[in-house]
Amino acid sequence: MNSPFMDMALDEARAAAARGEVPVGAVLVDGATGNVLARAGNRTLELNDPTAHAELLAIRAAAGQAGSQRLSGADLYVTLEPCAMCAGAISFARLRRLYFAASDPKGGAVEHGPRFFGQPTCHHRPEIYGGIGEGRAAELLQSFFRDRR
Repeated sequence: MNSPFMDMALDEARAAAARGEVPVGAVLVDGATGNVLARAGNRTLELNDPTAHAELLAIRAAAGQAGSQRLSGADLYVTLEPCAMCAGAISFARLRRLYFAASDPKGGAVEHGPRFFGQPTCHHRPEIYGGIGEGRAAELLQSFFRDRR
Protein backbone atom coordinates (compact mmCIF):
# COMPACT_ATOMS: atom_id res chain seq x y z
CA MET A 1 0.00 0.00 0.00
CA ASN A 2 1.32 3.42 -0.94
CA SER A 3 0.48 6.43 1.19
CA PRO A 4 1.23 10.07 0.42
CA PHE A 5 1.63 10.69 4.15
CA MET A 6 4.19 7.88 4.48
CA ASP A 7 5.94 9.38 1.43
CA MET A 8 6.17 12.66 3.38
CA ALA A 9 7.52 10.80 6.40
CA LEU A 10 10.15 9.18 4.16
CA ASP A 11 11.11 12.65 2.90
CA GLU A 12 11.62 13.70 6.53
CA ALA A 13 13.70 10.56 7.13
CA ARG A 14 15.90 11.35 4.11
CA ALA A 15 16.39 14.90 5.39
CA ALA A 16 17.38 13.49 8.79
CA ALA A 17 19.94 11.22 7.12
CA ALA A 18 21.36 14.20 5.23
CA ARG A 19 21.91 15.88 8.63
CA GLY A 20 23.70 12.77 9.91
CA GLU A 21 20.76 11.67 12.04
CA VAL A 22 19.26 8.18 12.08
CA PRO A 23 16.78 8.40 9.19
CA VAL A 24 13.39 8.33 10.86
CA GLY A 25 10.60 10.66 9.80
CA ALA A 26 7.09 11.27 11.07
CA VAL A 27 3.99 13.07 9.84
CA LEU A 28 0.97 13.82 12.00
CA VAL A 29 -2.32 14.20 10.15
CA ASP A 30 -5.81 15.30 11.15
CA GLY A 31 -7.77 12.11 10.60
CA ALA A 32 -10.99 13.94 9.71
CA THR A 33 -9.63 16.44 7.19
CA GLY A 34 -6.36 14.91 6.01
CA ASN A 35 -4.54 18.15 6.83
CA VAL A 36 -0.93 17.76 7.87
CA LEU A 37 -0.57 19.00 11.45
CA ALA A 38 3.19 18.54 11.78
CA ARG A 39 6.13 16.73 10.23
CA ALA A 40 9.58 16.05 11.59
CA GLY A 41 12.70 13.96 11.33
CA ASN A 42 15.05 12.81 14.06
CA ARG A 43 17.16 15.63 15.59
CA THR A 44 18.79 13.94 18.58
CA LEU A 45 22.34 14.88 17.51
CA GLU A 46 21.51 18.38 16.34
CA LEU A 47 19.64 19.26 19.54
CA ASN A 48 21.77 17.14 21.90
CA ASP A 49 18.47 15.71 23.07
CA PRO A 50 17.91 11.96 23.37
CA THR A 51 14.15 12.57 23.27
CA ALA A 52 14.21 14.42 19.93
CA HIS A 53 12.78 11.48 18.01
CA ALA A 54 10.71 12.30 14.93
CA GLU A 55 7.49 11.15 16.58
CA LEU A 56 7.98 13.30 19.67
CA LEU A 57 8.93 16.36 17.65
CA ALA A 58 5.80 16.02 15.50
CA ILE A 59 3.55 15.44 18.52
CA ARG A 60 5.06 18.43 20.37
CA ALA A 61 4.59 20.71 17.36
CA ALA A 62 0.99 19.64 16.73
CA ALA A 63 0.03 19.82 20.42
CA GLY A 64 1.54 23.29 20.65
CA GLN A 65 -0.44 24.47 17.63
CA ALA A 66 -3.62 22.88 18.96
CA GLY A 67 -3.09 24.29 22.44
CA SER A 68 -3.85 20.87 23.87
CA GLN A 69 -1.95 17.83 25.07
CA ARG A 70 -4.58 15.61 23.43
CA LEU A 71 -4.63 14.96 19.69
CA SER A 72 -7.43 12.39 19.69
CA GLY A 73 -8.37 12.76 16.04
CA ALA A 74 -4.81 12.60 14.72
CA ASP A 75 -3.04 9.85 12.82
CA LEU A 76 0.74 9.36 12.97
CA TYR A 77 2.77 8.08 10.03
CA VAL A 78 6.32 7.09 10.99
CA THR A 79 9.02 5.29 9.04
CA LEU A 80 10.14 3.00 11.88
CA GLU A 81 8.27 1.11 14.57
CA PRO A 82 8.17 3.44 17.59
CA CYS A 83 10.31 2.82 20.66
CA ALA A 84 8.83 2.60 24.16
CA MET A 85 9.30 6.34 24.78
CA CYS A 86 7.48 7.27 21.59
CA ALA A 87 4.76 4.67 22.18
CA GLY A 88 4.15 6.27 25.57
CA ALA A 89 3.83 9.70 23.98
CA ILE A 90 1.45 8.31 21.33
CA SER A 91 -0.72 6.88 24.10
CA PHE A 92 -0.66 10.05 26.23
CA ALA A 93 -1.51 12.20 23.19
CA ARG A 94 -4.46 9.88 22.50
CA LEU A 95 -3.60 9.53 18.82
CA ARG A 96 -6.30 7.82 16.80
CA ARG A 97 -4.12 5.72 14.49
CA LEU A 98 -0.48 4.73 14.15
CA TYR A 99 0.91 3.78 10.76
CA PHE A 100 4.53 2.64 10.66
CA ALA A 101 6.76 1.39 7.87
CA ALA A 102 9.69 -0.77 8.99
CA SER A 103 9.61 -3.04 12.00
CA ASP A 104 12.35 -2.63 14.60
CA PRO A 105 13.14 -5.94 16.32
CA LYS A 106 15.89 -4.32 18.45
CA GLY A 107 14.27 -1.09 19.62
CA GLY A 108 10.62 -1.25 18.64
CA ALA A 109 7.94 -1.35 21.30
CA VAL A 110 4.78 -1.94 19.27
CA GLU A 111 5.26 -5.39 17.72
CA HIS A 112 8.53 -6.09 19.50
CA GLY A 113 10.08 -5.68 22.94
CA PRO A 114 7.56 -4.52 25.53
CA ARG A 115 4.62 -4.38 23.08
CA PHE A 116 3.58 -1.21 24.84
CA PHE A 117 -0.01 -0.99 23.61
CA GLY A 118 -0.75 -4.54 24.73
CA GLN A 119 0.17 -3.91 28.35
CA PRO A 120 -2.66 -3.72 30.90
CA THR A 121 -1.20 -0.44 32.18
CA CYS A 122 -1.58 1.23 28.77
CA HIS A 123 -4.56 3.55 29.06
CA HIS A 124 -4.98 4.39 25.36
CA ARG A 125 -4.32 2.18 22.35
CA PRO A 126 -4.39 3.64 18.85
CA GLU A 127 -5.40 1.56 15.88
CA ILE A 128 -2.11 0.17 14.54
CA TYR A 129 -1.12 -0.51 10.94
CA GLY A 130 2.41 -1.75 10.30
CA GLY A 131 4.35 -2.40 7.11
CA ILE A 132 3.18 0.68 5.15
CA GLY A 133 6.10 1.43 2.78
CA GLU A 134 8.27 -1.00 4.72
CA GLY A 135 10.70 -1.83 1.91
CA ARG A 136 11.66 1.78 1.20
CA ALA A 137 12.04 2.65 4.87
CA ALA A 138 14.10 -0.46 5.61
CA GLU A 139 16.42 0.21 2.66
CA LEU A 140 16.95 3.80 3.79
CA LEU A 141 17.90 2.65 7.30
CA GLN A 142 20.10 -0.20 6.04
CA SER A 143 22.01 2.03 3.62
CA PHE A 144 22.47 4.69 6.30
CA PHE A 145 24.08 2.23 8.71
CA ARG A 146 25.99 0.38 5.96
CA ASP A 147 27.63 3.68 4.94
CA ARG A 148 28.77 4.27 8.52
CA ARG A 149 30.51 0.92 8.97
